[in-house]
Amino acid sequence: MGLDDKISNAAEEAKGKVKEAAGKATDDERLEAEGKGDQASANVKQAGENIKDAFK
Repeated sequence: MGLDDKISNAAEEAKGKVKEAAGKATDDERLEAEGKGDQASANVKQAGENIKDAFK
């Protein structure tokens, strides 16, 4: 895919890091877990992008 997808994945990962940090700072385990989930999702999407790029 294109640059837009890579930027979107990076933004999703950054959002996840912010959520995780906020969850740690406020002892909100749900928010922290949600942030880790967002990061994992972004990483999986990015891995898919890298595979697509490898076959171009």
